[in-house]
Amino acid sequence: MNQIHPIDVILHKRDGAALSDEEIQGFVRAIVERTGERQLVTDAQIAAFLMAVFLKGLDARELATLTAAMRFSGDTFDASSLKTFTIDKHSTGGVGDKTSLLIAPILAAAGIATPTSEEVPGICVPMISGRSLGHTGGTLDKLETIPGFNTQLGLAQLAEVLRRCGAALIGQTPRIVPADRTLYALRDHTGTVESPFLITASIMSKKLAESLNALVLDVKVGSGAFMPSYEQSRFLAELMVQTGERAGTRTVALLTNMEQPLGRFSGNWVEVWECVDIMKQVRHPMSADLIELSNLLSGSMLHLAGRAKTPEEGAGLADEILTSGAAYRAWLGIVEAQGGDLSVFEDPASHHRPQASTVIKASRPGYLASMDCKQVGWAVQRLGAGRAKPGDPVSAHAGIESHAKLGQRVEEGQALFTLFSEDESLLEEPRKMLLDTLVISEKPVNAPPLLREVVSAAGHESIS
Repeated sequence: MNQIHPIDVILHKRDGAALSDEEIQGFVRAIVERTGERQLVTDAQIAAFLMAVFLKGLDARELATLTAAMRFSGDTFDASSLKTFTIDKHSTGGVGDKTSLLIAPILAAAGIATPTSEEVPGICVPMISGRSLGHTGGTLDKLETIPGFNTQLGLAQLAEVLRRCGAALIGQTPRIVPADRTLYALRDHTGTVESPFLITASIMSKKLAESLNALVLDVKVGSGAFMPSYEQSRFLAELMVQTGERAGTRTVALLTNMEQPLGRFSGNWVEVWECVDIMKQVRHPMSADLIELSNLLSGSMLHLAGRAKTPEEGAGLADEILTSGAAYRAWLGIVEAQGGDLSVFEDPASHHRPQASTVIKASRPGYLASMDCKQVGWAVQRLGAGRAKPGDPVSAHAGIESHAKLGQRVEEGQALFTLFSEDESLLEEPRKMLLDTLVISEKPVNAPPLLREVVSAAGHESIS
């Protein structure tokens, strides 16, 4: 293979030319093979490449090639020995978004790794998750509030947990998609984070490295979403579906509402507590939207895996699994297999140990009309539950509890949020942030629909 020259690649893309497969593959290979003084491509050149892509974009072939080059830049998971249907979900990030903690055990309970027949294989969910960053929460931070829970499994250990349990929840290893580590870090420093093409390549390279048969994407829309507009969220969904399908992975995206925190709690341990309660049939009214979304996403996954004729039938099956206790039994199996202490689930509320709290109350009667959900997420982060940059420590016990949902009637003095932290000095700024963003209306308002649209290879399906 001919050696590529990084500056030529940068100039071609800067001038709007379509890059060849060899140029893209060579550039990514040069990123990964940098060692010591052998710098085949410099940080400055990578930054210039990112900006060129940000400004000029990529066509479908270029995006597929970049994603594949990143996917195969390191180790990939091979699930073929399990003889199962391998499926996962990914969320673009939100506030209180803890669906993975319910979806993994639901899917595990629906089809433990042992095949049921050649026509209907078992299901396995190799869920490789991330940490909180900015205003969004991270699944790994939540899981690591469970004493002993090991999210840093190697690929051989991942396969063993999947063989035993049907699902596993782990973090990205240093050798999975190493090209993304470099690109992701530099995107944050070059003003190119919001590029839908770079977002797609980052997300899909990591998910496709799991060697998935199918993938369901939860693409957030609204004030708490990563993308600033509905149209941009839809475009991102289209790119990810297109890229997954080109790689041979059936891919469906659900555009879902993020105008308010999902469920009852936003934080780390408290989100685990909420999900355990749901699986133990302790269903709080504030958790209704979390249950609905978890069932919708699980339903699409069960449909793609051949366990339901339609996504709607799959959502019904998911709820049956939740209410039967099967999901909770699967959850205990996963946690035990990954070294977690099961005793904390006997009374999860007793393990919530913040040192300080304050309550935000309605200043007048009316209807909770709106909030800037991204601002709510930043308030959670400032309480100590999230991180502003990679490597920041996070608190297990900081966060918020929601007491009302959008569209709900509230009375003067009624609690809207409870804030809690391990440091009393951290309460005041988030309290002001929430007070500034909450809007109470005299007239009734309609709560936004949870599911807005479905994007698949077949096209768009708007939800009325």
